Amino acid sequence: MEIAIALIALTLMEIVLGIDNIVFISIVSGKLPEEQQPLARRIGLALALGMRLLLLFTLAYVVKNLTDPLFTLTGLGIPDELVQRLGGHDHSDEVAF
Repeated sequence: MEIAIALIALTLMEIVLGIDNIVFISIVSGKLPEEQQPLARRIGLALALGMRLLLLFTLAYVVKNLTDPLFTLTGLGIPDELVQRLGGHDHSDEVAF
């Protein structure tokens, strides 16, 4: 159920951001000469889609391959069993609270 809610939320955010891209590109391309506007809109939307896909694949790569903690909060007088490890994956099963 949580996955379905997350997917719906992500889909709605992508729709809103897509509409925002269309509005912004239309406003900016509207300042160009009439004959250049359709090409500018196509290039702008293609670049927006490309950047979104690049960011999605980068995020997927980071989530899949970042298994070690980025850093550990030590030397703060916190007992070792309570030290928080910060990284790309949840290590809460390793920390006993």
